Amino acid sequence: QDKEAVLLHCLKLLKPGGELYFSDVYANRRVPEKLRDDQVMWGECLSGALYWNDFENLARKVGFSDPRLVEDAPITINSADVQRTMDETGAQGLEFYSATYRLWNMQEHLEPHCEDYGQAVIYKGTLPRYPSGWLLDKHHYFEAGRIKTVCGNTYNMLHESFLKDHFEFVGNFDTHYGIFDGCGTSIPYDSQSASSSDGKTGSTKGGCC
Repeated sequence: QDKEAVLLHCLKLLKPGGELYFSDVYANRRVPEKLRDDQVMWGECLSGALYWNDFENLARKVGFSDPRLVEDAPITINSADVQRTMDETGAQGLEFYSATYRLWNMQEHLEPHCEDYGQAVIYKGTLPRYPSGWLLDKHHYFEAGRIKTVCGNTYNMLHESFLKDHFEFVGNFDTHYGIFDGCGTSIPYDSQSASSSDGKTGSTKGGCC
């Protein structure tokens, strides 16, 4: 139940530049108290789902400055009892998702938001088992040999970790150009109706978070 304590303990275990993957069930809005205490919802592992933005803010609070979504999938409600319970409490618009985040211990190198410094990186194709391309998170697939513009946080995630030797880096932090294009605050998960995607787009610049 105490996810803040769990995240804080994980942070303390990580060396600077270290990372972890954190998977859980999340919701598109805060789960009403009646549902949090409901035995049916508890039995389906849905009552404890955190509102996705509360989780991201919680991660930032303990020191994971820029939580990155790696993958997500909507959870279909197949139980008539669960759907009835949600309908009776007026929570018809409540949606649940299974999602995995990548969390970095880089408090000295990551900013609260994705800022643009005119930087870019080129993946060398040298990570084991990933000669043609490599996925950092849902919005960052690096095709080997192709230059890709990145925000300052992504630049540092690559430059200040074990990944440094696998990339070429272009630019520095001398000039700031404002917020990185595509760094938004809307729900990051794919909806039930959205087509599935593995994040391997051909774009050289895209949404950052």
